[in-house]
Amino acid sequence: MHTQAQPIGGPLFTRGYMVLLALAGIGVALMIWRFAVGLGVSTGLNDGYPLGIWIALDVVTGTALACGGYAVALVVYIFNKGNYHPLIRPAILTSALGYTIAGASVAVDLGRPWNMWKIPTYVWNWNLNSSLLEVALCIMAYVFVLWIELSPAFMEKWSVDGPPLLQKWSKRILPIVNKALIWIIALGMLLPTMHQSSLGSLMMLAGPKLHPLWLTGWLPLLFLMACLAMGYAIVVFESVFSSVAFGRNPEIPMLINLQKIAAWGGLVFIAVRVADLAYSGNLRYAARLDLYGTMFWIETVLWILPLVMMLAFPRPTLGSLFRGAIVVALAGALYRFDTYLVAFQPGPGWHYFPSVPEMFITIGFVAIELAIYVAVVKRFPIIAGMAPAR
Repeated sequence: MHTQAQPIGGPLFTRGYMVLLALAGIGVALMIWRFAVGLGVSTGLNDGYPLGIWIALDVVTGTALACGGYAVALVVYIFNKGNYHPLIRPAILTSALGYTIAGASVAVDLGRPWNMWKIPTYVWNWNLNSSLLEVALCIMAYVFVLWIELSPAFMEKWSVDGPPLLQKWSKRILPIVNKALIWIIALGMLLPTMHQSSLGSLMMLAGPKLHPLWLTGWLPLLFLMACLAMGYAIVVFESVFSSVAFGRNPEIPMLINLQKIAAWGGLVFIAVRVADLAYSGNLRYAARLDLYGTMFWIETVLWILPLVMMLAFPRPTLGSLFRGAIVVALAGALYRFDTYLVAFQPGPGWHYFPSVPEMFITIGFVAIELAIYVAVVKRFPIIAGMAPAR
């Protein structure tokens, strides 16, 4: 029997929270400066490298790390494992924040962000052969869907002790949202499948500018497989983090099973990737101990390591689950980051390294995401399936 979701409670403005707000404030100030002076002055971007860490890290990697809601929804609703239901809300909150931050990162990266509203509305100008259009439309829609999925948590709180008008509307809308939730969840499982694979398709367009160890027709499948493994790992990471930070007792059996899925998923990913490289004849590049060969082997070791850890320690502890989840997430993050930046070769004479403002804006985005997460779980019924620690 699982306990119902409930607010964590406790003081919000702790010393650690004030540090997050300070980092967030620095990031916001630098964002304002970036819009004032333009991309050329504020970033290390150039004509050879039009995509920097705001895309490679905040969007491409960040959305994969935010796929916990997608990954757990597949287990709960597709494979009918309802016992994982207590992990849904924390995973959806992480996904909603991650995708919202990714959308904000895109806005900061665009030269004319005020024209973003035209993407979903100028239907007559759509290029239906564009992977980037599909990614943009799906991510926009998915952000909207995620917050609708999460809305019952807010309305449950407001319907009990919210302001009178908010209480009235929450009581009226909550039953409607609950009835429509199954269709919203179905849409929420379709959209990530589309845009996560399309993020791989996008780099296929680079052609010979992408190193052979990463360039393959299987990029859409590999990107989708990687995001699923990362999604399960992030759910484990978030659950362990919540148990330590907020003094809760985690559901160890659930986390062990999810970590197994993530670890074995990583092995399947490596098997598909190596088989594809061997078939195409590009596996020979891995024998070169240059930057690209070295990065390939680091990725491979990171993907395999969680399974080795799991087999070496058949009785996992909270610490080993935490470490295993971090390694899976790091493996997937490095693969995506390498695909978009390290393995991308625009030609001789082009170099890119993120500027200090770029890095601090990214840190600011992470701080904003963490600050909102802490505020929401302390005030609204998000955490479920865990009883208060004694």
